[in-house]
Amino acid sequence: MTTGWPTAGWPTTEAEAITEQERLRPRVDPHAPAGFAPCTATGLDVHYTDSGLTAAACTIDLSDLRVVEQASCTGAESFPYIPGLFAFRELPLLLAALAKLSHQPEVLVCDGQGLAHPRRFGLACHAGVLTGVPALGVGKNALGAFEPPGPQRGDWTPLVDGDEVVGRALRTRDQVKPVFVSIGHRMDLDTATDLVLTLTPRYRLPETTRQADRLSRSG
Repeated sequence: MTTGWPTAGWPTTEAEAITEQERLRPRVDPHAPAGFAPCTATGLDVHYTDSGLTAAACTIDLSDLRVVEQASCTGAESFPYIPGLFAFRELPLLLAALAKLSHQPEVLVCDGQGLAHPRRFGLACHAGVLTGVPALGVGKNALGAFEPPGPQRGDWTPLVDGDEVVGRALRTRDQVKPVFVSIGHRMDLDTATDLVLTLTPRYRLPETTRQADRLSRSG
């Protein structure tokens, strides 16, 4: 898997990071590849500790939700805590974890946002553009306004910021709080929604996120 990390010139200030987001934003492709039918999905998650963070990448077989490959990477924070710029803290280690995988991911499922972001370039967009892998974000909290979806699994309503639809509030379990799906790169909302439902037959959060979270916490 090729995930060369551009260490030279990587932003170190808020202004530089915002400029980089705005530079990369036009590269986001809001369409899934023709014939897109992944057999696996790779979840990305980061766990913060007092000494730094651990990033995890877990690849799940979509037919039975089995973990088929996983990798993690631990290191120091490389960017300060600034809302809207989490990718600059998390991506260096996430890409390092991805680089440890033996097989190229077919789709990235990020624990965070994609287009549902103030500059329409959240973690899922950033990860997708840098790797070229189709990507989507699944957030626990809404970054936008929404009407509550119906009470049944699979019900959804648009997630809106201003006059723009940036994602969906998706019910993955009957009568349980929805998750918030947004596209990252080489992805559309219908495809992203279907994939999240495939990954949530038993729990609110996708199995990709659950397994990546477990791995990141185990170090």
